[in-house]
Amino acid sequence: MKRRVLIRRSLVFVCVQSVLLTILAHSEGLTSLSLTKPVMRAFASRAQTPSPSDTVREFYKAMRERRFRDAFALSIYKSVIDGLSDKEFQELRPHFKEMSDIQFAALRPKYQKLTPQEFDDLKPDFERLAAAIPATVNISGEQISGDAATVFVRVKEEDKPEQAEPITLIRVDGRWIVGDKENQEIVRKAGKEFFFNARIDTHHNEVQDMLKRISLAQLVYSQQNNGQFGDMAALIAKGLIPKDLEGTETTGYRFHVDVSADKKSWTAAAEPAQYGRTGRLSFFMDATGVRSADMAGKPLIMGINQP
Repeated sequence: MKRRVLIRRSLVFVCVQSVLLTILAHSEGLTSLSLTKPVMRAFASRAQTPSPSDTVREFYKAMRERRFRDAFALSIYKSVIDGLSDKEFQELRPHFKEMSDIQFAALRPKYQKLTPQEFDDLKPDFERLAAAIPATVNISGEQISGDAATVFVRVKEEDKPEQAEPITLIRVDGRWIVGDKENQEIVRKAGKEFFFNARIDTHHNEVQDMLKRISLAQLVYSQQNNGQFGDMAALIAKGLIPKDLEGTETTGYRFHVDVSADKKSWTAAAEPAQYGRTGRLSFFMDATGVRSADMAGKPLIMGINQP
């Protein structure tokens, strides 16, 4: 970064404005004490508005402390957590002129806030996010351009050298929030389903990766056991796959690993623990590869030796 990073630009802005207005006051034969109360209130309001760096610090602090609602209130996800009141929802009606009243009413669930049960359902995902946040967030600077800002957070990962990670913010109604306009629009369109859709996409990718890991585990196991393959319990016992595959809490999926009677062939499968909430696709894998399909939560059944 060639140009100097600006630190606390908002405070510098306030100082400059104060000096200019003081000069202006004296040039008109006034004293600095004659500044009007509205002007002073404007100065106080700007001085009290958190800077982008302040916002990032508070966001990470709230996440670390598991105050998820407070954290998301400082981000583009605020609308998902808070939702819209019935009055606010009705104010959207002019933007959906092409829809009938029935079609418009059908949109209501998307704009409602998360229920306490839904929020609790998502808590394990939020907990994993919080666990990944370092105890100390070191900010090296910020850049502001109009209603967009970038805060540079220095991150240290194990043995890797410390690196500056950019965090994007946008200014909405005079306050900085974490996120960008493009993703804010995605969140707005998805409504409260955004978190569930994001979790489902993540789980689908993780299932694909885990099935590939199972395939490698079978290769290792067969080399250690005269060409025979192992079921899930055997692979876990050898430390080739994680034990948490026996449950669904961390993966959102039920995994199965089956072997033929002579243990010369094997298959693996995975289905969502909660269809539509933790996943939509069912997966099947054998020696030829991975296949998936939306089976409404039911297993994707194929012959154990089917190519």
